[in-house]
Amino acid sequence: ADMWRVAAVTASASVRQALCRAPPPPLPPRRWTVSVAVSPAAGLADERVETRVAGLGPGQSVTLRAVAANERGCLFESCAHYRADGRGQLHLDTDASHGGSYTGVEPMGLFWSLAPAGMERPYQRLVPRSTGTPMKVEMLVHQGHSLPGTIPGPVVAKAEVERWFTAPGVRRIRLKEGGVRGSLFLPPGDGPFPGVIDMYGDEGGLIEFRSSLLATRGFAALSLPYFDFEDLPKVMKELRLEYFEEAARFLQRHPKVKGPGVGVIGTGKGAELALSMITFLPEVVAAVSISACSSNTIADLHYGEMTLPGLRFDMNKVSVSDTGVFDIFDALDDPMNPTNSSCTIPIEKAEGQFLFVVGEDDRMWKSSLYAELAIGRLRQHGKENFELLSYPGAGHRIDPPSTPFCQVALDRVLGVPVLGGGESKAHAHAQEHSWGKIQEFLHLHLG
Repeated sequence: ADMWRVAAVTASASVRQALCRAPPPPLPPRRWTVSVAVSPAAGLADERVETRVAGLGPGQSVTLRAVAANERGCLFESCAHYRADGRGQLHLDTDASHGGSYTGVEPMGLFWSLAPAGMERPYQRLVPRSTGTPMKVEMLVHQGHSLPGTIPGPVVAKAEVERWFTAPGVRRIRLKEGGVRGSLFLPPGDGPFPGVIDMYGDEGGLIEFRSSLLATRGFAALSLPYFDFEDLPKVMKELRLEYFEEAARFLQRHPKVKGPGVGVIGTGKGAELALSMITFLPEVVAAVSISACSSNTIADLHYGEMTLPGLRFDMNKVSVSDTGVFDIFDALDDPMNPTNSSCTIPIEKAEGQFLFVVGEDDRMWKSSLYAELAIGRLRQHGKENFELLSYPGAGHRIDPPSTPFCQVALDRVLGVPVLGGGESKAHAHAQEHSWGKIQEFLHLHLG
């Protein structure tokens, strides 16, 4: 290069012109810039994203890592091992992970395998508490393969993804309507929309993210707490069906709700309450029961002069692993024992439609058996008003797609880690498949 400069300075004008037409010197070998692109960069939490990496060396080994934080600042992370193709590219829709938090072709694996980081308290769920702000996930590409919990190699590319639980235009209305508490989510537009009541289990409080996603999908969704929220009872000692009846009537009469009947979706204790609602309340015409018991459990349920006693847990039948994880699978009283027949929910009285969703590896309780008992009871009375979605390898809490899998979770009441069961990949697939089927079922029976 110095020779060219000297020549250019000393040459005559004609020589300089000739030199300008001469071919440029060879460039040094190009250094590729590694990039990771996630599309859409901001999207709905129940939708898939497409993740691509470019600019790697052919066959280069990298670790893809996802990092997110909950509202309290606790970190969650996941990782997976990949090898670039001959062009130095990766596409998570078609390329397989060879290790890390999961293996195989799993486009959303980095999301559903998010788990508390090594320095955090274990057994926490990554569940959004606020539906108005997105969950932010940082996607990082590290050199080499690093195992979960170890210090990863240098970062060569990164991108941020926003996972939203509400679409633009969805309205959230906090409720204090008579005795009813909760949040009503309304889709954009004039409506009317099919109405759905949404309930979770014995963790209590107000859990809104499924309701906000249902509203995004066109439902007027009422997220309904039933204890440990505002002026509701702090603990679940006994329940009155009149509270749920008031909620069903409120939703049914709302000017934005289509009617004539409403639906209900519940998980765990919430699913069991959904079965009681469709059985006794004419306003409820469709029930999605995720991991329910076919009998009333824990708290007695009153309705007028009627009482359904609750099956109890026998703590002597709880086993504890060497790592301190509680297994309560065998602890619930047997609903098939004739002495417990008064606890059975008489679902054969229901005029509406049932969708039972169960994970066959649920270790919280025997939800596959309970669904069989419920279906047997319906058939015994000549009814075929049900569908069953039964997922091998799925655990207890089947949530909307890409919700991080949590095999063991801290129990809010007991304050100890409790086994929920399931295998991460099978559970993730169950969440994705069931979410579409749940929406189809509700649209079919609610209009």
